Amino acid sequence: MWMGTLNFGLVSMPVKLYSAVTNKSVHFNQLHGADHARIQQKRVCSADGEEVPFEEIVKGYELAPERYVVIEDAELAALAPEATRTIEIQDFVEIDEIDRIYFDQPYYIVPNRGGARSYKLLLQAMRDTGKVGIARVVLRSRERLVAVHPREDVLMMTTLSYADEINQTSELRELGGEEESATVGERELDVARRLVQSLAEPFDIARYRDTYREAVLELIDRKASGEEIVIEPRPAVEALQSPDLMGALQASLERARERGGSKVAANGKDGGRKQAPAKKAPAKAAAKSPAKTKSG
Repeated sequence: MWMGTLNFGLVSMPVKLYSAVTNKSVHFNQLHGADHARIQQKRVCSADGEEVPFEEIVKGYELAPERYVVIEDAELAALAPEATRTIEIQDFVEIDEIDRIYFDQPYYIVPNRGGARSYKLLLQAMRDTGKVGIARVVLRSRERLVAVHPREDVLMMTTLSYADEINQTSELRELGGEEESATVGERELDVARRLVQSLAEPFDIARYRDTYREAVLELIDRKASGEEIVIEPRPAVEALQSPDLMGALQASLERARERGGSKVAANGKDGGRKQAPAKKAPAKAAAKSPAKTKSG
C-alpha cells in the first residue's frame, strides 16, 4: 500500500508497507424495498432544495450554528505535509513507556529491493536493545506519528494518536461526586480477587470469535439459498445491579467453581499450593460455514 525509505541516523533502506489487519465487518448496500434497486445519495442545498454539482461544493468549518469559515482547497494544499516517502526515526524509547491507549493501526514493514541487509541490521539491533523507534511518516496526505518495533521476523509500524487526541479521564463526569466517594470493603475485595483468579486463563486470541459477524454471514448464506427465515422474539433483558454486592460476588465465585474454572481451593483460599489446571468448558458445536462472499 506504500513504498518509500526507512531512515535511522544516516542509514537508509527501501521498504514497503502492508496493512497488518483486515477489517472483516459485514457491509450492506442501501436498496429500494420495492424493487431492490440501489439507493443513490444526492447533494442538496438546504436553503433552496436544489441538487448541487460537485464542482460547486466548498469546504466550511462551523464556528457557530449556521456560521462558517470557508477554506479553499489551495489553502489546504499549501499547508499539507510534503509527501517525502520516508519513515524518519527520530528517537528510540522503551516500549513500556508508551501507554497502549496511543496505539492505533498496525502495518508490516518489509524490505524492498536492495534493503535486506540494512533491514536485518535494524531488526536485530532493536531486538537486542529492546527499544522502539518513534518516527514520522506521511500517509494519505496526513503526517502520522508512528512506533517502529520488531515482531517475530518482521518490523512493524503502528500509528500513534497524538496526546491531545486522547480524552482525559478527568472529563468523565460519572467518576466524580457520589460515585467517586464510594468505598469498597476488604471482604468484598478479597472475594473479588478470588473471582478474578478463578476466571484467569492464558491469553489465546484464537479462543475469541466475532460471533455476530459469523451469524450474519450464516443468515446471508441461508437467505441466498432460498430458505425462509422465521424471527423468534427475544425476551426483554433488563440491566440489573444487585443491591447485595457480597452476595453477587459469592454467587459468581460459586458459579465459576461449578463450571470447573475455579483455581482456588474449596474453602476459598489458595493454601499456598499450586492448583490443578482449570478445566475448560465443553466446546460448542461448530457453526455452519459462512458464506464465501459478502455484500459489498
